[in-house]
Formats: sequence, structure tokens, C-alpha cells
Amino acid sequence: MRIYTTEAQDINSFSRLESLKEVYGILWVLVPILTLVLGITISVLVIVWLEREISAGIQQRIGPEYAGPLGVLQAIADGTKLLFKENILPSRGNTRLFSIGPAISVISILVNYLVIPFGYNFVLADLNIGVFLWIAISSIAPVGLLMSGYGSNNKYSFLGGLRAAAQSISYEIPLTLCVLSISLLSNSLSTVDIVDSQSKYGFWGWNLWRQPIGFIVFLISSLAECERLPFDLPEAEEELVAGYQTEYSGIRFGLFYVASYLNLLVSSLFVTVLYLGGWNTPTPYIFVSELFEINKACGVFGTTIGIFITLAKTYFFLFISITTRWTLPRLRMDQLLNLGWKFLLPISLGNLLLTTSFQLLSL
Repeated sequence: MRIYTTEAQDINSFSRLESLKEVYGILWVLVPILTLVLGITISVLVIVWLEREISAGIQQRIGPEYAGPLGVLQAIADGTKLLFKENILPSRGNTRLFSIGPAISVISILVNYLVIPFGYNFVLADLNIGVFLWIAISSIAPVGLLMSGYGSNNKYSFLGGLRAAAQSISYEIPLTLCVLSISLLSNSLSTVDIVDSQSKYGFWGWNLWRQPIGFIVFLISSLAECERLPFDLPEAEEELVAGYQTEYSGIRFGLFYVASYLNLLVSSLFVTVLYLGGWNTPTPYIFVSELFEINKACGVFGTTIGIFITLAKTYFFLFISITTRWTLPRLRMDQLLNLGWKFLLPISLGNLLLTTSFQLLSL
């Protein structure tokens, strides 16, 4: 069989075209992921800077001001310092568990960003079980803390890991019941569908008004899940030195530090998605219908407006979380568990039963 030169050139050009299509397909998958990772990184740096500035204002002291303008580069300086510090391993600890624990905590939180809609048609994975995926994946993070505490061969670290596991179990149940109530109202477990169901009446269509009790329970439970004051019992410095991260140094300690702020950002984003209408504008549709359609417009402008609205609502709740940390004192461990099991669990269960009853009556 004889193949002429022109035919060989056509075959080679076709194979090059196919390879270019494959490369383009890979880049088309990687670009949104890398964009999201970059956005998350910048958001964490902003949150760290905001916490330091807000806490300085509450305590009437000067916050970071030397590293960059207004101290905005302080978080980068701290991260660089931790990156180059020595990683010390406990001599009699379980080195494998000690090393894997921080990675599990960070990865389990990063996966949750896949199902968060930042704008109209701007979500990495619109899954039918989006909110349950978040609950399932986020429950893995305390396992990493427990592994870190056990692998440190330190009684304070081990107690901190046990506290993290007990606290997570106590507050995940009310959190899940509140999410179930929202899913019943929206007739879907998809985060995109939940946001769309709140878009009809603008500000008055938010689930905040239809689920005020669930909103309060969800907010308290999410703070406890993030282990923020007044719920930071797993790392109470007066009792446990630094809890599960007592033996950590260098970049491993930095991973725990980043994981706490990643978890705080995820919780604030889900408060926005589930209760505050996500990317939807707060203006009622019946008043300004054109403004309502802006964030559904095609192109970069509509997506940018939707992302801005989502982040504005998110940072409002980040401000509330940061202010709470520097205002309220820490609870005791028995008070923490009593609040979760004796108050939030019955309230969230009653809220779910009321929501189910109203949904059945409205059929």
C-alpha cells in the first residue's frame, strides 16, 4: 500500500489537531480549578488580615501595620516563616498518623468548594446531593484532628483530638437537620436549586425569613464546627497548651492554621447559599425587575456581579464570626455538649417536623 506525500501530511496535521484538542480539553478543566484555588488563597489572606484588624479595633490596640500598606502582607510573611521553619517529629509518636493528620483536615475542607455556587452558572460541580456532600466530607476533618492527637504521643494533644471528635458529632446533627429543612422547602439537595428557589421575591424570598429558628441553630452549629470561640475547646490554651496541634511546627502547623480559616469561609458561604439567596440581589423582583436580571445576564459582567454579591454576604457573616470570637468567653466542655445535645438538637428536630408538616399541608 503506497501513501503519497500529501496524504501523509494530511494525516500528520489531523493527528496534531487531535492532540491540540486534547490539550485544550485538559486546560479547560484545569483553569476553573486553578482559578478557584487562587481565589480561595486570596480570601484566606484577606480573612487573616481582617481578623487581626478587627481584633485590634475591639481591644483598642494597633494591629499589623509594617508588612506592606496597612499590614496586608503580614499573613504572607507569617506563611513564609512557617514554610522555612524546621518540622519536628515526636520521637515516640506515630510518625505516619502525625504527618497525615494535617493533610486530611485541609483536603476534606477544600473538596467542599466544589459544590458552592459563587454566581449564576458559576459552580464547579452542580450535584443533586450537593449539601449532603458538604456534610459528609466535612465530617472527615475531625478524623484528621484525632489522628494528629493520637500520633503526637502527648496527653494534651490526645485530649484535644477527642474533644474535636465529640464536638463535631454533637453539632453535626443539628446542622444536618437544618439543612434537611432547607432541602424540604426547596425540594432539592442541589445548592444551585436552593439558591434559585430564593430568587423570586428578592430580599423577602430568602430562607432567612422562612426558617428563622433554623438560621440561628445553623449559625451556632457552624461556629462550633469551625472550632471558633466560644467553641474552641479542642485547642483551649489554658487547659491543653494548644490541643491537637501542641507538637506541631513549621508547615504542618501552618496547614492547621489554614484549615481553620478555610472551614470558616466554607461555613459563611453555605450560610449565604442556604439562607441569604446566594448570588441573588436583595431588591424585590416586583420593584426592579431589570436589576434582578443583571446577575443572570450572559457574559463576564453578570458573573462578576453575582460573585460580588455572594462575597459581600459571605464577608458580612465572617465579620460576625470574627467579632464573636473577640467578644464572648470560652464555654466549658460540659456546657458545650449540653448546648448541642439538650438545646440545639431538640430545637432543630422540632423545626424539621414543623417544616415537614407545613409542606404536607401545602400539597
